[in-house]
Formats: sequence, structure tokens, C-alpha cells
Amino acid sequence: MPTLNEASGITNALTALQPLRERGVQIIVADGGSTDCTLKLAAPKADIVIRCSPGRASQMNAGATHATAPILLFLHADTVLPAHADTIVFDALNGEPGWGRFDVRITGKHPMLKVVAMLMNVRSRLTAIATGDQAIFINRSLFDEVAGFPNQPLMEDIELCKRLRQLRRPACLFTKVETSGRRWETRGVWKTILLMWRLRWRYWRGVPATELAKEYR
Repeated sequence: MPTLNEASGITNALTALQPLRERGVQIIVADGGSTDCTLKLAAPKADIVIRCSPGRASQMNAGATHATAPILLFLHADTVLPAHADTIVFDALNGEPGWGRFDVRITGKHPMLKVVAMLMNVRSRLTAIATGDQAIFINRSLFDEVAGFPNQPLMEDIELCKRLRQLRRPACLFTKVETSGRRWETRGVWKTILLMWRLRWRYWRGVPATELAKEYR
């Protein structure tokens, strides 16, 4: 779990993972330089808490280096896994796919969030591209084969999936994770939708992620 100033929600996020931890799932928090009490709050509820260079890609790669399990799952702090996610992932990877993702449900008041989630799930299933909100999971050997997340400030999840799908199609689970709609509601739902479409279009056209990250911020 990559974090940055997540003190307001980190306790709830990690508490939700304790049943998995009790069944042997290793919980790793990779912090990118929080200035609040994220690390202090995370320590009792995680197996490993590390400080590392900021940026989701570098944080998730750093966390992966400390993982000892053969399967990795990358979880945003505002995303909640379904019950028995460990069993669901094990079953999904029991066949040919070496990686996969969940469908997503976006929580919030705006009615368009249901539409956004539906479109995300359909697009992901058609393109074999997942976003970090969908809790991407990967066999460790396959993650190492593609050299982990690319070192870029934006679209690191998109680029990782592009590399993975060249090797294997993902397991696209209909089981849903829940992710917070705060990003959409804070910035404006339509404004955020249009921004993300524009950024992805430009990325597909070859605009560097460093340039897109400035526009995103």
C-alpha cells in the first residue's frame, strides 16, 4: 500500500486488512514522505512500514522488494478489498493468467460515479488495461519479468498493464473492490472525467508521463 499523508484514513484502511493478515497475508506500507502521523498509525497494523522515494511507482516497487509471498497485490489506501480477497486471488491465478484485477465500485453521492465505475470496468475488460483503483495482483515472477512498475510520475499502472498484456491476458474479476469517489467529488466529477480522458488520449499519442503529471497536478 503506497501512502502519502493518509493519517485520516490509514487506520480504517489497515483495520479492514487484519483478517487477511491473520490468515498469513503480509501487509506492507510504503510511505513516500508523509508529514502527518501516517507512519505512526500504520506501524501496529502492518508487518512492514518503510520510507522511500515519493511517487506511487517507486513506492510500490520498494514495497515489492520487501514482500516474501509469491503473489503481490497493490492496494490504494482509499480502496477496500472484498472479504476473502486472498482466496479470490489465489483461485484467479490458479490457471493460466499470471495477473489480474477486480472490478470497481466507486463510493460517493454523485450519481455519475456509478456510470464512471461501469465504464472503467468495461473498458478494462476490453483493453486488458487496469488502473490502480482496481487492486492489481501479479505473480511475483511475472512482476520481476517486466521489471516492476516503470519509473514515471503518472500512468505507471497503465504502462505496467501494457507490458503485462504482451505476455498474458489478465484475469478480469467481476468481484468488486470499493474505492473512494473523493477525487471526483473534490475536483468535480465531469471535470475529472474529461481530464482523465484527455490525459490518457495524450499518453496514447506519446506525450511523456512527466509532462502529463504537471497537467494532472
